[in-house]
Amino acid sequence: MKKLHCHIPVLRRSICLGLVTLFCLQLQAQDATSDSTKPAPVAVKKKPVKNTFESNWIQDNQSVMVPIKGTFEMDIQHRFGVVNNGYKDLFGLYAPSNIRIGLSYVVIDKLQLGMGFTKDRLQWDVNGKYAIIKQDKTGGWPVSISWFSNVVIDTRPKENFATGGDRISYFHQLLIARKITEKFSAQIAPSISHYNNIEGYKDADGKIQRKMKNDHLAIAFMGRYKLTDKTNFMINYDQPLTQHPMNNPHPNVSFGLEMVTSAHAFQVFAGNYHNIIPQSNNFFNENDIRDGQFCIGFNITRLWNF
Repeated sequence: MKKLHCHIPVLRRSICLGLVTLFCLQLQAQDATSDSTKPAPVAVKKKPVKNTFESNWIQDNQSVMVPIKGTFEMDIQHRFGVVNNGYKDLFGLYAPSNIRIGLSYVVIDKLQLGMGFTKDRLQWDVNGKYAIIKQDKTGGWPVSISWFSNVVIDTRPKENFATGGDRISYFHQLLIARKITEKFSAQIAPSISHYNNIEGYKDADGKIQRKMKNDHLAIAFMGRYKLTDKTNFMINYDQPLTQHPMNNPHPNVSFGLEMVTSAHAFQVFAGNYHNIIPQSNNFFNENDIRDGQFCIGFNITRLWNF
């Protein structure tokens, strides 16, 4: 009997220890089950910045913007003569002008294709712009990046050219922009222009020398500041980078106002560029800022969505 009484306390302690262990294991199992049922972290949805600019154009340059898929656009661009003659031609308004009419369509998301005709040199252009990256509100890309290219054919009479290939020129531009505040946006745009044929001259030895190189590098700086919901102040500067043997082009400074609605944009400005085709402006600009050779110009853009 004494031996039996000696083992009873040991037995009680063993049973209690077993119950405590079982209870702890059950709590751990419940914790594991509750952890496994917790929802996975929700991914942060990207929110692209809207309306970095209000139009495809920043006066003489393309903006980083590409309209939404299914947008059809018509552009009317007009450049008057230089203001230097004063009242004789009403500050260039009655001087020989340059005009371009263009049409474009956003065929798929981020890709716009277009064409146009320009009075100067009877030039037809085919162009495309693709939005590579969009600035993100949620900590993604800090800038928007697009690429613009065109091919231009000069359709003046054949006596102006040695071969058919001499009529062709190309332009490529990388557009990098940031909407810095709700009112202020800025863009930088390096570019390269190419002409198959550049005018030459005979030197003292009778050899033909080229006046310019076939390729030309340039860079443009642009800014827009919103004065009201519908009115913007715009400024643009184009700096040529390539040094040619002769006829180096002058830089361009332009500034003006833009008025916008949901389907229209109207820009009126003053600048040194008279050509509208970008490679023509970058290669052949003869208007000098220092001499005050500015032209008044305007762009009208009309959008339709299908």
